[in-house]
Amino acid sequence: MCSLLSSAPFPQRALSLGNMAAATEAGSAAAASEPAGPTSAAPTADGQQLQYSLILSHLVGDRRPVKELSPAVMGGLPMPHKSEEQKMIERGMESCGFKAALACVGGFVLGGAFGIFTAGIDTNVGLDPKDPLRTPTAKEVLKDMGQRGMSYAKNFAIVGAMFSCTECIIESHRGVSDWKNAVYSGCVTGGAIGFRAGLKAGVLGCGGFAAFSAAIEYYLR
Repeated sequence: MCSLLSSAPFPQRALSLGNMAAATEAGSAAAASEPAGPTSAAPTADGQQLQYSLILSHLVGDRRPVKELSPAVMGGLPMPHKSEEQKMIERGMESCGFKAALACVGGFVLGGAFGIFTAGIDTNVGLDPKDPLRTPTAKEVLKDMGQRGMSYAKNFAIVGAMFSCTECIIESHRGVSDWKNAVYSGCVTGGAIGFRAGLKAGVLGCGGFAAFSAAIEYYLR
């Protein structure tokens, strides 16, 4: 470098020295204006931390906007709006009359099946009380099984309709769906059925049906 400056003419030598001095002064000023390494990184880190905290507060913090979940959206797929006919059908299916009718039909079917089953395992089915030694015919056995099945079906249908209707009325009145509704309904149903045989039978029926309903609700829940 010194040889190049010495071989160059005097005006060019002076210009080169001036440029080098200006570049050195500019570098020194830039180095002096920049703070130290750890202190220069601190404001950047604090700014990033502040932005990250703001983002978190808007996502999961107090500033998070509350969005109302529309019941018409299930599984991310939009559902069509219900028509008046559909709403009317839903109200009808949730009514106490429909629940009582459904329980009546279910009780009739269950009672009929239970009556036929008990008649099938009964060895005295079809026997004539006047002549117990005579072997009953198949027609007599089927007739007796049908009569017993119909009797059980009617009883089960009445009990099911009464229990379902009273439970629905009690639940609508209380506004709460819990095990107490079934207990109250069992007591009312058992008391109404047993009251035909007297007050004592009504009280026993109320207690028995209530205890049975409580046991079933405890098992199911």
